[in-house]
Amino acid sequence: MARRTKAPAMPGFIKPQLATLKSKAPSGENWLHEIKYDGYRIQLHIDGDGRKAFTRTGLNWIKRFSVIAGAFDLPGQAIIDGEVVVVHDGRTNFSELQADLAGGNQDRLLYYAFDFLWLDGKDLRSASQLARKELLQELFDTHKIEAPALYSEHVIGDGNELFEAASKLHYEGILSKKAEAPYRSERTEAWLKVKTIHKGTFPVVGFIKDPSGVAALYLGKQQGEELVYVGKVGTGWSRTTSAQIRKALDTVVSPKAKLIKPIKKPKATWVEPAFYADIEYRDITSEGLLRASSFKGLSKGTRRS
Repeated sequence: MARRTKAPAMPGFIKPQLATLKSKAPSGENWLHEIKYDGYRIQLHIDGDGRKAFTRTGLNWIKRFSVIAGAFDLPGQAIIDGEVVVVHDGRTNFSELQADLAGGNQDRLLYYAFDFLWLDGKDLRSASQLARKELLQELFDTHKIEAPALYSEHVIGDGNELFEAASKLHYEGILSKKAEAPYRSERTEAWLKVKTIHKGTFPVVGFIKDPSGVAALYLGKQQGEELVYVGKVGTGWSRTTSAQIRKALDTVVSPKAKLIKPIKKPKATWVEPAFYADIEYRDITSEGLLRASSFKGLSKGTRRS
C-alpha cells in the first residue's frame, strides 16, 4: 500500500513584498495596475478553523480583524495579502481607520485582497503575479467570499490612465506590478507605487521656534470670513530657508491666534496671517487637517480664501 505524502507545513509570517516609489506609472501589456489603498497591510493566514492576521511587521492582530478573517470560510489553507481600510466619502480614510481600531469597532472595516501566497500546501510565490491574482479571484468566486472581504481589481496596460482617475477621486495613488514576476519578500522594481500629490496655499497663523529658525508652521484656511486651523508642516526647508522664514514671521507676531476657534499649542508663537505657505500634501483627514504635508515656499499677500 502506497504511503500518503504529507502536505507541506504551512509557513508562518511571510515578509511582505514592498513597492518602489516612482514619479510616473509604467505602461505596456507586461504591467497590471491597482488602486493604492490607504490602510493597514494585513497578511491573512487561514488553516482550517485557525486564523491569524499579521501586520506588515509580523504582529498578529487577529482580535482586531476577526470579522474580516471570518469572511474567508475556507475548508483548507490559504495565505492572502491585502489591505484593511475604512471607506469614508467614497475613498479610503486612514484617520477614520485609526479611530475605529482605537475604539475596537470592526463594523466599517473592509479588506481588499490583492495577492495570494499559499493554497492547501502549495507555495504560490514562484507563480507569476497575474497567475496569483487569477487564482485569488477564483478563490473568491468558488467560495462566494463577500464583504467585508473584497477582491482588488486591476487593469492591464497604461497605468497613467488609472493614475489620473485616482488623482481626480483623491485616492492615495496606484500600484503597478509586473504581470510575470514572482512574489519577493523585499522592496523591488517589480512593484512600483505612484502617489498622488495635492497642492495648496495656506496662511501661516503661527510657528514653533528653533534656535536658528522654525521647527514647524501652523496653517489656516479661509472659510468665508472665518480663519480655521488646518494643521502644521515641519518639513521641506533647509537651515537657510528656515532662518529666512523666521525673519519674515518675526515681523508679524501677534499676542494671540487669529483663528475663529482657539487651539491649544503651548509652544506656538502666533502671527498675523500675512504670509502664505505653498504646501504639498497627500490628503486631508476627516478632521480637516493636512496629512503628510511638505513646505514648498513662502510669500506675502493679503488674506484670501
